[in-house]
Amino acid sequence: MPTAARTVDPMIAELEQESAATRRMLERVPGDKLTWAPHPRSMTLGQLAYHVAGVCGDVSNFLETDEFDAQQARFMPDQPESHAQIMEKFAEAQTSARRRLEALSEERAGQPWRLTNRSREVFAIPKVALVRTLMFNHLYHHRGQLSVYLRLLDVPVPVTYGRTADENPFA
Repeated sequence: MPTAARTVDPMIAELEQESAATRRMLERVPGDKLTWAPHPRSMTLGQLAYHVAGVCGDVSNFLETDEFDAQQARFMPDQPESHAQIMEKFAEAQTSARRRLEALSEERAGQPWRLTNRSREVFAIPKVALVRTLMFNHLYHHRGQLSVYLRLLDVPVPVTYGRTADENPFA
């Protein structure tokens, strides 16, 4: 008898699909431009790429907790020393995110997770919503930023969902 699909199963499939698009974007990051930033208040290319590489793994850590105090957060990503370091972070993050999603039971998926700030609740959402908002939506936001950085550096932007000005999978 086949087992019933779990709430998280489509998210595991989404992680796999989005992993390919994210990998294509990260592979284009020029290793000699990691300290470049489009504006003084912006992250460097390296910081942004390193953040994109690690988002899924970092956020999936929260699935093993019931709350997180924002005062513990480091909001500025590390500056990687090499392109290889970014790709290593990405591989590790994808593996850990998949492992944590696969381990997420239906019961735990529905349990609340809280973001606090000095013990004051900022919001509470089910853990499955944490995956959607803080993991996937966060990834898509910063991956979009990364595509703009690449464009500003005149690096061909790879296909994400459809054609770009540089690539057309339908041609």
